[in-house]
Amino acid sequence: MIERYEVKEMSNIWSSENKFRKWLDVELAITEVWYEWGEVPEESFNTIKEKADFNVDRIDDIERKVKHDVIAFLTSVEEFVGKDSAYIHKGITSYDIVDTALSLLIRESLDIIIPKAEDLKELLIKKAFEYKDLTAIGRTHGIHAEPIAFGVKYLIWYEEIKRNIQRLINARKIISVGKISGSVGTYIHFPPEGEERALKKLNLTPCKVSSQIIQRDRHIEVIYALASLGSAVEKIAVEIRHLQRTEVLEVEEPFSKGQKGSSSMPHKRNPVKCERISGLARLLRGNLTVAFENNILWHERDISHSSAERVIFPDCFHAAAFMLNDITRVIQDLNVYPDNIKRNLDITNEVYYSQKVLTLLLDKGLPRQKVYELVQKNALESWTQKKSFRKLISEDEEIKTLCTEEELEKAFSEKDLMAGIDKIFERFKNATKAPSHQETQRDDSF
Repeated sequence: MIERYEVKEMSNIWSSENKFRKWLDVELAITEVWYEWGEVPEESFNTIKEKADFNVDRIDDIERKVKHDVIAFLTSVEEFVGKDSAYIHKGITSYDIVDTALSLLIRESLDIIIPKAEDLKELLIKKAFEYKDLTAIGRTHGIHAEPIAFGVKYLIWYEEIKRNIQRLINARKIISVGKISGSVGTYIHFPPEGEERALKKLNLTPCKVSSQIIQRDRHIEVIYALASLGSAVEKIAVEIRHLQRTEVLEVEEPFSKGQKGSSSMPHKRNPVKCERISGLARLLRGNLTVAFENNILWHERDISHSSAERVIFPDCFHAAAFMLNDITRVIQDLNVYPDNIKRNLDITNEVYYSQKVLTLLLDKGLPRQKVYELVQKNALESWTQKKSFRKLISEDEEIKTLCTEEELEKAFSEKDLMAGIDKIFERFKNATKAPSHQETQRDDSF
């Protein structure tokens, strides 16, 4: 990931130092199994435990010559351990180490992403109840429809983030596997019992069957979960972007002291965090395509997946973490403007009661098409000529012959229009409302 969108926790996980540390963890787990079976002398094993290490710069130097990263790594380890390094990497192939370690790196990364998503989820439910009684206009096709509670938007986001957290948890389970089955997955030089013992030391389970690699559909599951999470975060961001448009201005992304919106127009306050979220979400979806391609390999394995994976895994985890940090800050400090919400609710002169009037007239036994045309005629006049829909309905001679004043008054009851809101929120009464206090990275660049 380029420096602009790096997240410190992810940089630590996907650093060369941590990657090689995970490789060494896997190597030592396997060596320990050989020792437990009496295949490594105790003195040699103690030396390996004490001295086994590596130097990243040295690995890079060696790789430039040998053109093989695992051999370069093992050579560096050998320089630390000495002759007893002969017992390291016994009976295994490179991707027994690389793929098992990759599972560890992915799991470690998910253990960063999942709590961040949990923090966002708890913030959303808190905000939902905060805005439960704020009535706003609902929009379909971008056009005024019927009123909603502004807090319902947050409930929808909350539920989707919750589903995505479950996807992440499932992906973590699916990727918590390793393979130490040899060059073509047949355990010629290291038996299945050894694989199981070594992986248990790493808190992983063995694949039931593998080739030279762990099958990449598991990795697809991880990238899909991240892309789905990114889509949910972008959904929130796009809604905020629409609601921040000048002519709408129901909400506004936080604008920090000293922040500038345009190099040429000093008045600009743009939703830049939400816009960059949209951009990074595209990256996640694009990388999902790469993950699918990586599953299609020749026979027991080729390395066409390798170069792509070195990019997409750190990039996806950086992007997901960055987006979660951004949207959490935006939601926490979002400027919500109730007066503008009320203004927008009122600009269509109560035509949003049209379905209530329609239902009232249908209950009188009139044909649906006739009733629809009758209500639509008044609604369109209200819409196009900026007249009160309530007044037009109450003065319509045909409607007056069908309904009493009391019935029409009830058709325009805001209480009845919002009657379902309490029932919706009742479903969330046991949802956790207290957000956690996990620190998120502060970086307002874009």
